[in-house]
Amino acid sequence: MSVNVNRSVLDQFYRYKMPRIIAKVEGKGNGIKTVIVNMTDVAKSLNRPPTYPTKFFGCELGAQTQFDAKNDRFIVNGSHEANKLQDMLDGFIRKFVLCPECDNPETDLHINAKKQTIGNSCKACGYRGMLDTRHKLCTFILRNPPEDTGSAKKKEKKSKKKDKENGSSDGEAANHNDIDAPDAVDRDDDDEDWAEETTEEAQQRRMEEISTHAKNLTLSEDLEKPLEERVNLFYNFVKHKKEDDAVDSSDKEILAEAERLDVKDMAPLILTELLMDENIRDQIKKYKRHFLRFTHNNKKAQKYLLGGFECLVKLHQSQLLPRVPLVLKDLYDADLLEEDVILAWAEKVSKKYVSKELAKEIHAKAAPFVKWLKEAEEESEGSGADEEEDEDNVEVVYSASVRELKVETVKPEKPAEEEDDFDIDAI
Repeated sequence: MSVNVNRSVLDQFYRYKMPRIIAKVEGKGNGIKTVIVNMTDVAKSLNRPPTYPTKFFGCELGAQTQFDAKNDRFIVNGSHEANKLQDMLDGFIRKFVLCPECDNPETDLHINAKKQTIGNSCKACGYRGMLDTRHKLCTFILRNPPEDTGSAKKKEKKSKKKDKENGSSDGEAANHNDIDAPDAVDRDDDDEDWAEETTEEAQQRRMEEISTHAKNLTLSEDLEKPLEERVNLFYNFVKHKKEDDAVDSSDKEILAEAERLDVKDMAPLILTELLMDENIRDQIKKYKRHFLRFTHNNKKAQKYLLGGFECLVKLHQSQLLPRVPLVLKDLYDADLLEEDVILAWAEKVSKKYVSKELAKEIHAKAAPFVKWLKEAEEESEGSGADEEEDEDNVEVVYSASVRELKVETVKPEKPAEEEDDFDIDAI
């Protein structure tokens, strides 16, 4: 039985129809799930991939979803009645199918991954606009552009049907399809990453034509992989850049790959492992730009950077353990770590990256820097306007003999010949 795509339209002669959802509950207990038997047919009538409405149900119900396109199985975890899903589908249609101008469902979605926007165009009234991307499904759509919707086949069938109604032969239909104005306009206006043909030859042709960024979009299935696999993919990407001596100029590419795999927060942990060793103080300066792309205003990424540093200390314990306060200050001065992140890290010893014994040693070595950081913060908060004039005469001095940080007021006689008080080689 079919229903109107826009069910608020009660006209029985309304031309846009879709099959009513058929749902089948399988399993028992925690393994219970609902299989939407005819999701492919429903999605075709909406000109959307069947994964979109299925994922929409998952977002609305707070349930996990599973896709098995080969076996035509689209699953939402839990037990859900067909009528409930049908009502929920109306919300999907309203947000992601109907034209906001004419309420016509003859719309196409256009993904701009670079700007993270979803465009919407209507073939009926010519409307072009942008979707509100605040709904959770939009994240899924951006990661999985509507490449395999079958729209090309649908247009071909429509074209042949029109030709048959007009009494033309198959050959004439093919010629007509070549000059069909709406099809030509659709193909020209579509973004490069909007693919209609799914044959192997068509995919190869697109891969040769589209930009590097669009090439990454064709690998969107990587996002369906577990986090561990995605982290490994990112690790191998950076490793190959390093082996090709291309990592120095690839900071933007590394960022794009991390965003594509959705591992941006964890990236500093991987970069620390691959780009740094016992010479970390020099490498902080060399790769500052690489790390800033991830840690700037991102406290979670900064925490992973601290974790990566702990791992480095474990690998090069004799060289780096005594230099813990020096390295932390280098990271702080380079704006790779914010003050509150360091202070929060210092509050709790964790065995997430290294043994608890080594973690305690690292924190003990970091204590002078943490103390200095706290005192500097307190002095900064307590300083008045009268003290601002003397700020140029305040320097941070590190006493190597006692490994202690302190604030001293000094008046350097020769500013041009100032030395790095934190130079470990001078110890």
